Amino acid sequence: MAGTIPERGYWRQMNTPTHHLHTFPHGLRALALPLPDAVTASVSVFIASGSVHERRALSGIGHVVEHMVFKGTRTRDARRINLDAERRGAEVNAHTDKDHSAFHLCGLPAHAAEFVPLLADLVLAPTFPADELERERQVLLQEFSEDEDDPMATAYKLFDHACYGLHPLGQPAIGRRANIERFTRDDLVRWTAQQFTAANTVVAVAGPVQPDAFFAQVEAAFGAMPAGMPHAVAAPAWHGGLRTKRVDAGSQSHLVLGFPLPPLGADDPSGELAALAFGEGMSAPLMAELRERLGLVYYAACAADATLLAGEFVVEASFGAEQQGQVLPAVVALLQRQAEQVMPLDLERAQHQLALRLARGQERPGRLLESAVLDLLALGRVRPPAERLAQVMALGTEDLRSSFERLLAAGAAAALAGALPRGAADAARTQLAPLLRA
Repeated sequence: MAGTIPERGYWRQMNTPTHHLHTFPHGLRALALPLPDAVTASVSVFIASGSVHERRALSGIGHVVEHMVFKGTRTRDARRINLDAERRGAEVNAHTDKDHSAFHLCGLPAHAAEFVPLLADLVLAPTFPADELERERQVLLQEFSEDEDDPMATAYKLFDHACYGLHPLGQPAIGRRANIERFTRDDLVRWTAQQFTAANTVVAVAGPVQPDAFFAQVEAAFGAMPAGMPHAVAAPAWHGGLRTKRVDAGSQSHLVLGFPLPPLGADDPSGELAALAFGEGMSAPLMAELRERLGLVYYAACAADATLLAGEFVVEASFGAEQQGQVLPAVVALLQRQAEQVMPLDLERAQHQLALRLARGQERPGRLLESAVLDLLALGRVRPPAERLAQVMALGTEDLRSSFERLLAAGAAAALAGALPRGAADAARTQLAPLLRA
């Protein structure tokens, strides 16, 4: 049973290609998403360089660079960098992910043209002042300690390691404490010279802008960027298994459980739809059973997380430590039930939830921009939202049931962290045995 696409005007509008792409001779790509009715504009620089490109000795360096580019360039100090954005009312942001890094400015459309050279200055001309590095190092170490003390963050780090072992995809973007303590200015200079190259960069805008004018601004600001070669990382093997760690913070235990999904380039929406069907909203099987019927958890969710290299179907839950013996077997039973049958109402709900997610993305320039750039990096093209919607609506209950069957056959990776009583690890191994590889 497959769904039908709502025949309202905004769905028909979503089917109209609205992106403009230009590739410069040195490999840099510029992407414009004109949104004539938007009242803000977002300009971002995406670089296909993330924690997956870092060997163990450099783990976390991209995250340090993300912080440090705002501490000074050849023409501006840290105060001027902040002032140049804030005097225009703009919001400045950046993030480092597994497979990419990004730097953003969002503000009034009248200032969008000025955002391009401001971002180019951060990416192409950072100076990494030594005194600023020492000050920021303390901030980064505080962030690391906070992350280390967070049981859910700890569970996710254990989960990534269970998924991919020693492959770089299994290491956290925040890196290792010892690395943060020893990185030097020269390390950061070498890293950006290797990673921040035109072949791995997309400069993008979303808002009421003229594409040709934007491309000219990008050429002026980024024309001298070193060409470089596209970054390549071998895809990881799926490991699976259970990792546990006691974290003395509160009285809750935190479970992260998952299975392998294809990478973004596979263009396969079944994993995302399966995650929505299983765990999106209070009426989904995960919350309906664990919270509403049994009262075992205060939080549970399910998501499909895909990167350029691999993907995961992830279930997470937080619960009182004394509830582990009920929660884990209940999650196992729920997943096994989905591999036997997906209810038509769960499919319908999931399809319309994903349709709404796509519609909301059209209203948020920053989110639309990131989705389009990741499409470009993974597929070499930008998919019209209605194309994604049509793929999703074409899936039926048997498609989702088969997806769950494949997930369970692959074997789970799982992590448990937080207030773990004595024997919790052994008990979890037994409770999750039906999902774990022998």
